[in-house]
Amino acid sequence: QVQLVESGGGLVQPGGSLRLSCAVSGIAFSLNAMDWYRQTPGKLRVLVARITSGGTTNYGDSVKGRFTISRDNAKNTVYLQMNSLKPEDTAVYYCNAPQYSMYWGQGTQVTVSS
Repeated sequence: QVQLVESGGGLVQPGGSLRLSCAVSGIAFSLNAMDWYRQTPGKLRVLVARITSGGTTNYGDSVKGRFTISRDNAKNTVYLQMNSLKPEDTAVYYCNAPQYSMYWGQGTQVTVSS
């Protein structure tokens, strides 16, 4: 079955960096676009970044220039490098494959605070 396992979250000071990972199984990973979303309590999940199967990337306006999405098809893993973190980046981060949108992992908590 489809499984997504996010990791790499934690507590970081404003201006710091984190690298999130999402290990994916159960799909033809290299043929699928992958997304990173984030969610704060009481709000809907918001799309943060997307990488297509061909490597084209797109970002939400709030993270453009600070976050970088990448993928390693040999490891069936998608990454989110987050730099210059701000308190408003605090959220639970999830990865998702648009073609398998009903499948979600447990997410990884990112907290940006001094």
